[in-house]
Amino acid sequence: MAPRLTVIGTGYLGATHAACMAKLGFEVLGVDVDPEKVATLQAGRLPFHEPDLADLLAEQVATGRLRFTTSIEEAATFGDVHFVCVGTPQRKGELAADLTHVDAAVDGLAAHVDRPCLIVGKSTVPVGTAARLAERLTDRAPDVELAWNPEFLREGHAVEDTLRPDRLVFGVRSATAEAMLREVYADLLDAGVPAIVTDFATAELVKVSANAFLATKISFINAMAEVCEAAGADVTQLGSALALDPRIGGRFLHAGLGFGGGCLPKDIRAFMARAGELGVDQALSFLREVDAINMRRRARMVDLAREQLGGSFIGKRVAVFGAAFKPHSDDIRDSPALTVAATIQLQGAQVTVHDPVANDNARKLHPGLGYEDTPELAADRAHLVLHLTEWPQFQALDPAELGEIVAERRIVDGRNALDPARWRAAGWTYRALGRP
Repeated sequence: MAPRLTVIGTGYLGATHAACMAKLGFEVLGVDVDPEKVATLQAGRLPFHEPDLADLLAEQVATGRLRFTTSIEEAATFGDVHFVCVGTPQRKGELAADLTHVDAAVDGLAAHVDRPCLIVGKSTVPVGTAARLAERLTDRAPDVELAWNPEFLREGHAVEDTLRPDRLVFGVRSATAEAMLREVYADLLDAGVPAIVTDFATAELVKVSANAFLATKISFINAMAEVCEAAGADVTQLGSALALDPRIGGRFLHAGLGFGGGCLPKDIRAFMARAGELGVDQALSFLREVDAINMRRRARMVDLAREQLGGSFIGKRVAVFGAAFKPHSDDIRDSPALTVAATIQLQGAQVTVHDPVANDNARKLHPGLGYEDTPELAADRAHLVLHLTEWPQFQALDPAELGEIVAERRIVDGRNALDPARWRAAGWTYRALGRP
């Protein structure tokens, strides 16, 4: 008989994991402390935007294989394998991760399980967390075993990354735990997905190391953009040339406004904090500059926008295309686009934002900004247009038609995703980060 699964925490990670595990044929119970979110999910509706997930969720709820509850007691009774998918946000005023939700999830399960089972951590945590939790379980629920199975989801591609991942990592201390994980992921393993079986600490480090490497690669090309601007070079051509080197590759080598979201920024900061606790802070000191380069991109975008308006935002209308931190998502956590928009508004401009799916979330966080349902409405009588999230809809805009709407044909491309020749041919002054 197949094991029954629970998923503790139903945000981006948890809701995706729950729906995908149900798709693989398991009975799955999702658990969250938010009654409104649970009611929405139980009705087969997704409370956030993620391509392909809404249909998958509705489909699996309809089959009866997937349901949701607020009761950790019910989850403890129901499940054989419990996936912990709760958030690990940055602590207020610190770099370190806040593990309150992880601890609460594991403690809640330990207080109510009445038979042997496996708790599987998927949340991104500082190295050493799994070992600490395993000790707590030994004292409180000796029949419960722990494993760590980090996630590698990209928002906007979460379903694909769950059902067709590039690797699976199993941090385990026993053959029993490994066997249970192999049973859960049997379909993926049979399809050829490689599995790395390792200890707790290495499993935890795989996730944070991957994020640190990606953040470093992004900030490297953005540092080169700073040099290109000073030297009169073109960072897009530089990046294309570097990408042809097989030792480097082109992924994440695209200069622009930098990274944001709920993972990369806080994860590299938590990694630095944990390295300090372990006495190896110098090993990750470079990540401070990675973080600093990333934040400088936002300030440079504001400066470049101000330059295009003659040195002042006072009395100017600015259209901002994009609010989410990346396309195909409505996630506005640490969004570079919204940071830039809010900063420009504070400096005197009238700022109007359009995002295909993130307007509502952005409005809650920044109610003082203007919002419109189309890019054309946002650009009405604008003195400057800023392209800050690389949605395909913005790349498909007709520069000539948009030019009839704006007050002045000026655009700054914060993502180096538009065709400069096309916009300039339509009479626009086109500027971008890292390009002449």
